[in-house]
Amino acid sequence: MRHLLRRIGFYIVTVWISLTLNFLLPRLVPGDPAQAFMARFQDKYVDPEMLQAIEIQFGVSHDPLWKQYLQYLVNLAHGNFGVSTSYFPTPVVTIIAQRMPWTLVLGIITIIISFLLGTLIGILNAWKRSKRLATLSTSVILTLSGIPYFWLAFILLFVFAFQLHWFPLNGGYDADITPSWSFDFFMSAAQHAILPAFTIIISSLAGWMLLMRNTMITTLSEDYVLMARAKGLKNWRIMLIYAARNAILPSVTGFALALAFVVGGQLFTETVFSYPGIGFTFVQAIGNKDYALMQALFLIITLVALTANFLVDMLYTVIDPRVRS
Repeated sequence: MRHLLRRIGFYIVTVWISLTLNFLLPRLVPGDPAQAFMARFQDKYVDPEMLQAIEIQFGVSHDPLWKQYLQYLVNLAHGNFGVSTSYFPTPVVTIIAQRMPWTLVLGIITIIISFLLGTLIGILNAWKRSKRLATLSTSVILTLSGIPYFWLAFILLFVFAFQLHWFPLNGGYDADITPSWSFDFFMSAAQHAILPAFTIIISSLAGWMLLMRNTMITTLSEDYVLMARAKGLKNWRIMLIYAARNAILPSVTGFALALAFVVGGQLFTETVFSYPGIGFTFVQAIGNKDYALMQALFLIITLVALTANFLVDMLYTVIDPRVRS
């Protein structure tokens, strides 16, 4: 219980620091959302009353900083992130609600697949590391994963979408299909997600494999594994129950942290494929100087990462009780 309270207190302080930084950073940047919005118009003269109305619309305040901070906390408590300048007059929370499912579905599915495949290959490679097939598979995976992340995305896009026309070039679904709970929409979305998903899986597969393989090799030399061999237990039981179960702890940590970065970690892939997720939206917000949208996305990415770290800490206490001491 003491360990749990200590970790909760630590994360509460960390969340408060993150909220404060998220409040201060946009205010340290020159300009504000109202000025960025008015800069799009060719007419350089702005009526003061019009500017004041736009500032009210975008939540720009000239109050003392401490009053702005309190209002910022109140708005967060009510889920009010302001109005987007690049999608005006759509509220930021509406844009995030529309884009978040694309990122979550793509990211979670690809991470689960790459984690399971990489961990399984790592277990088999460590168990049969002297075999040719294990050496060959390791070399192939390392070669593919050595290609820069964005270059792999460009290669797949050029070959399979531009040259062979097997997959769409960009977007999350066909333009002539309305998003709905229909079979046609799901098939279109799945077809558009194949290349981005394959890029993420190939790029991350080697990391999972090497992490599990190296930890597994060290675990195989432990006394309890040697004792299991001496007892004459079956190989599959020694490999999975005795070796893999203890070697998977670092991989579990990495898996949870990878889930934490699903929201912001697919930025390059979503940008290359123009996939309508949070990463692509974040890049557009930066280009359009959409302060409210940038601030909200940065906060969400930070809070998701902290939440995942907290869950990893709690999971570790279950898997390995020695952590509590």
